Amino acid sequence: MNARRLQDTALRYFLEVVRCGSLAEASARLHVASSALSRQIAGLEETLGVPLFERQPRGMVPTAAGELLAAHARRTGLDAERTVEEIQALQGLRRGRVRIAATEGLAAAFLPPLIAAWRREHPQIRFELQVMAAAQVTERLREGAADLGLTFSRAPAPDIVVVHRQPSTVVAVLPADHPLAAARTLTLARLAGHDLALPPPDTTLRQLIDLAASRQQLLIEPVLESGSLAALLAFVRAGGGATLAGLQSVRPLLAEGRLVVRPVRDRGLDLRDIELQTLAGRTLPAAARSFLDELSQRLAEGAAD
Repeated sequence: MNARRLQDTALRYFLEVVRCGSLAEASARLHVASSALSRQIAGLEETLGVPLFERQPRGMVPTAAGELLAAHARRTGLDAERTVEEIQALQGLRRGRVRIAATEGLAAAFLPPLIAAWRREHPQIRFELQVMAAAQVTERLREGAADLGLTFSRAPAPDIVVVHRQPSTVVAVLPADHPLAAARTLTLARLAGHDLALPPPDTTLRQLIDLAASRQQLLIEPVLESGSLAALLAFVRAGGGATLAGLQSVRPLLAEGRLVVRPVRDRGLDLRDIELQTLAGRTLPAAARSFLDELSQRLAEGAAD
């Protein structure tokens, strides 16, 4: 294989077709004729000696070889971004960007104060905070669309390095005047008799709750379901009931005094970890490396409290 044939333009066109799943959509996004994209992909396939796509009626799906080349193309682009940022830093520009993908629970209250405090010392650094479901966080890292991932996980993920891991303590969040607010700890059995607002069934926390309840033959029917932690907490503040969340997600809100947080002691609720993730084999830009260290330290300090 002649590596010089893997040119930037060809890789960029190829990767856009992978992202879009069709020549037509990639052509529209790149403002390049479909025939030009097809020629570049055909050239790559000729050079590599293998097909890179399966042409299907509904679009183009990368083959195993195509997936490998896509991973190479993403890393090439990320390395180029990192090199430019580090050259700028050497020139004294001190510019950079940190892209974080995080679940809504961790993005809503935990990350923004840390970003604000860190930027007081590094005002030239920009941040991009992407909020999504736990599984999508890891996928954004694989795609090269995020530098750091902060998510809840129940199992290892391929191609991902876990920089920091800690158990995610599940807590009940209640109004200060709730009938259960005086309890030191709670269980699902006690909470089941009260109005509950919970995340939807496709979230890792809800899956743990439903499994623990099923083991105890408990019927838990939330009066409100929402994928937004902000909405669940607003419901609790309004006196609508209680909710369950990860402690790290709600810790910054404890100073308000309007909410009470109590550990929930049920077997099986401890099977979820908070993970700080990066893409395996990738060298992060200087700004992302620095914030990664800060984030790891803050998570460790919270776990030790």
